[in-house]
Amino acid sequence: MLTPESIAWLLSDSGRQALREAEALEPRAETFLAVSQQLAGRWPERLARVAVDQALLRQRAETKFPRASEMLFLREALEQATSAQLAKYHAERLRDLVPRFDLGCGLGGDALALAALDPVAAIDRDSLRLLVLRANAGLLGLGDRIRPVCGDLTRPAWRLPAVAGVFADPARRRQGRRIHDAARYDPPLEALLRIARGVRGMGVKLSPGIDRRQVEGLEAEIEFVSESGDLKECVLWFGAPRSAGWRATLFPGGATLVGPEAPQGPISPVRAFLYEPDPAVLRAGLVRQLAERLGAEQVDPEISLLTADRAQPTPFAHAYRVLDVLPFSEKGLRAELRRRGVGRVTLKKRGSAVDTEALGRRLRLKGDGDATVLLTRLLGRPLAILVEPQPTR
Repeated sequence: MLTPESIAWLLSDSGRQALREAEALEPRAETFLAVSQQLAGRWPERLARVAVDQALLRQRAETKFPRASEMLFLREALEQATSAQLAKYHAERLRDLVPRFDLGCGLGGDALALAALDPVAAIDRDSLRLLVLRANAGLLGLGDRIRPVCGDLTRPAWRLPAVAGVFADPARRRQGRRIHDAARYDPPLEALLRIARGVRGMGVKLSPGIDRRQVEGLEAEIEFVSESGDLKECVLWFGAPRSAGWRATLFPGGATLVGPEAPQGPISPVRAFLYEPDPAVLRAGLVRQLAERLGAEQVDPEISLLTADRAQPTPFAHAYRVLDVLPFSEKGLRAELRRRGVGRVTLKKRGSAVDTEALGRRLRLKGDGDATVLLTRLLGRPLAILVEPQPTR
């Protein structure tokens, strides 16, 4: 909905006033037209709609940007934008490298974090996104630290200084659809690898769902990052920032686990405690390293649940005390939960095909107690494991 003209208007006194009025009306997606019509009495209808759209985007952006209420956004670019927390982490990994470049900068989440350290050149071939970045840099007091550059990174002649520190965030959506194949990114991974070979250090952000075969064998650290338990990104680190083979990093907190991929360890029956590894640990292939750290063993060759006799607080997994292990059947689970006086049950699953939402409705529980049940398959047998969540730290 933004254009160069509407961006200029939003930065003017009248545009800022219209945006404040739009935000005061607390719009929601379903009230967009009604709120726009309210504002249209004071502002041209097209601009009123722009103001309401920005108010909605600011609401959505709050989970990524602490200062979202001061910024402008483009809808698709916001969906791909790096959160301020992860962008700060990327910037810290490039702290010792200058000059710095943000390639495929989009709205500039990473460029803004890099600019907080030193000036940065932000490169994208979408001139509208660069205008939004320039506007946001000014609104956040970083206007003199960001140099937006319109350029096509796929051109073979593209060169950066050999001493540079670089972060690249290629577009991974096309017509609203996510792209997991790195060869179809914009620019494709191969174009970014050519740049990485010519600079001192570089990070390349990929989809967390990347096919691991596309990155195995690269001379890079391969890092999977989760945020509040949600897998957010895979980042390849080349050159100076590279310090491990595989890495799992968790936010908030920044806890990190490193190591080479390790073969599967011993298999054990379910013991007193279970651990469910964070998705970043799973994708980085570091379950064995986590098991060794916890004195735990895997319960099934195909399912990455760990078990141990004693619990150790860890940020890298959800821990559960095992209350009971039952062969799974709907009738048997219902009877056991009713016997325990359970009226509210949380159903989790790992390696089970059971529809937990439908099962929860069919159980028809009436007690006062709460319970957590993990549905899984161990060595081919469907099980229902009654568990009690434990502290993670």
